[in-house]
Amino acid sequence: MFGNFLYFIVALLIYTTYPPPARPQLPFLEAFGFFTIISLFFAALTRILFKRLENRISRGRRPDQEQAFESLLIRQSIFAIGLFAVHIYGLELSGHLHRFSLISKMPTLGAVLFLAVFVGYLCIIWAFAYNAHEKLYHSGIGRIRYIKSHISFSIPVLFPWLFLSIAADLIQALPFEGPRAFLDSTAGQIVYFLFFLFAIAIFGPAIIQYFWGCKPLAQGDARARIEELCRSARVSYREILQWPLFGGQTITAGVMGLVSRFRYILVTPALLRYLTPVEIKAVIAHEIGHVKHRHLLFYLIFFAGYLVISFAGLDFLIYGAVYLQVLARWEAAGSDTFVSIIVSLAMIATFFVYFRFGFGYFMRNFERQADISVYRLMDTALPLISTFHKIAASSGQAPDRPNWHHFSVSERISYLEKCEADPGWIMRHHRKVKISMAVYLLLILAVAGVGYGMHFGGTGNVISGKMAEQILVRQLRENPQNPKLHLMTADLYFSRGNLKAAESAYMQTLDLNPGNAQALNNLAWLYATSASETGFFKPEKALELAKKAARLSPEPHVTDTLAESFFVNGFYKEAAATGRQALSAAVSEKSYYQKQLEKFRSALEKKLGTPEPGLGQDTLR
Repeated sequence: MFGNFLYFIVALLIYTTYPPPARPQLPFLEAFGFFTIISLFFAALTRILFKRLENRISRGRRPDQEQAFESLLIRQSIFAIGLFAVHIYGLELSGHLHRFSLISKMPTLGAVLFLAVFVGYLCIIWAFAYNAHEKLYHSGIGRIRYIKSHISFSIPVLFPWLFLSIAADLIQALPFEGPRAFLDSTAGQIVYFLFFLFAIAIFGPAIIQYFWGCKPLAQGDARARIEELCRSARVSYREILQWPLFGGQTITAGVMGLVSRFRYILVTPALLRYLTPVEIKAVIAHEIGHVKHRHLLFYLIFFAGYLVISFAGLDFLIYGAVYLQVLARWEAAGSDTFVSIIVSLAMIATFFVYFRFGFGYFMRNFERQADISVYRLMDTALPLISTFHKIAASSGQAPDRPNWHHFSVSERISYLEKCEADPGWIMRHHRKVKISMAVYLLLILAVAGVGYGMHFGGTGNVISGKMAEQILVRQLRENPQNPKLHLMTADLYFSRGNLKAAESAYMQTLDLNPGNAQALNNLAWLYATSASETGFFKPEKALELAKKAARLSPEPHVTDTLAESFFVNGFYKEAAATGRQALSAAVSEKSYYQKQLEKFRSALEKKLGTPEPGLGQDTLR
């Protein structure tokens, strides 16, 4: 079931890393028709595959059928992810969706709708898998409850993203430039993410337990024994809850919550029904072990570590994708899609490897550490060993069946038996976990240092600049008459302070395309803002170019260049008037245009000796 967490997050990554096109290539009705056909094909194929497996099980149960059932679930879930990606990248359905004003203003709504499509695919899988599941495991729950249990267990993994995304939409909708600018910055995104990550970790359990349909465990002997064990271990909690996972037929327990005020201990009805009091004590001792060893805190750090890795490697991914695009010689029309696909695939692969293997390693070893924590509260682990035997017998699953987030039941029993024979194995495992955690933290700190240098130091600019230059030089050799490539090269040289090369590249752009507004504007800005000692401060030429650019484009940054050109030529009245136009047309970065206007007005006041008419009446709109 934990695999469902990965499926949901991969689907979310597919959606969020794809920039929807302004004009999808397929008309909406045609795209929706393909979507319907694909969905019906998936449903029919899933039904046939699970029906075949069900028939094989009916002819006689064999040990390999459990593995066949789980493998088919995994294959169809991965197939669902692939079809979901086809809907996003191939049919461009998200582009059609973003044509609605409400979706464009609140992107979270669009993401929720598409994730609902993915949930629908998973529901198709679970619906057709139900009969085979019942023939194998005899859980006794209905089809609807089986599907709802899968959904309710998996959906909470999306809660952190949902709260983050809704809050971001609200910040973007507010009429304040400061919060939006902070959220758009790298540092702002990191602070924002970490704040919500810790907030969800603290308050999330209260929401999750409600979503799972948990209820307080009734007063009685079982509750009294759990309360007494927690008191003796000095573990505080908010509530002991009955957890109706899969209709309460699964023998399991859990604990969630970083702080005691929002910490919950969960037990299923089957656990209370089938285990003896001493076995229940052993299971709760296992959960207390998670609390005592602060595993939940480390899981939070591990999630933050993924942010660090993404933060450090995103620039490399983007430039690598662009470089691959050059090698593949994709046309410019598909460049955004190509880069998006490469970045998405790389991020998904990184996520999968990081959580499937890194997170899986720590989950397995934390579970083992919690297993041996029973020795803190009990003299022997034999009750926990007998519990594992009951779990294996009741689930119908082979005890030696491998698991990415737990050691197999046989492996857990074997290790506890070694600890019974030689307590030295207890300290060996604690030492192994400590060393593993220390190595991980050192690696993350090193990656964080690289990421800091990439984004806030000069290293990132140097590397990205060199990569971009190599790509553009290669492209220019093959397409010397392409004005867009010369413009991109000019912008790159300008950003790196190579004014001579930038001027030359801008002029080459204009030789090939004299009406290129962006080249006219950027060259005008170069001439208007360069220091006089560089030899590139050419105010008259700047004004000439800026006027041409303004006639071709009404965009506020172009108007601002014209205002700046008026300013450096001493035409302060014209600069102020043009600055007002730029401010009025600006949708974002209004604070910048306001500062520009104040600069022009101040110069005009000094020249005239009196305030400009209307001074102080403009406000940020």
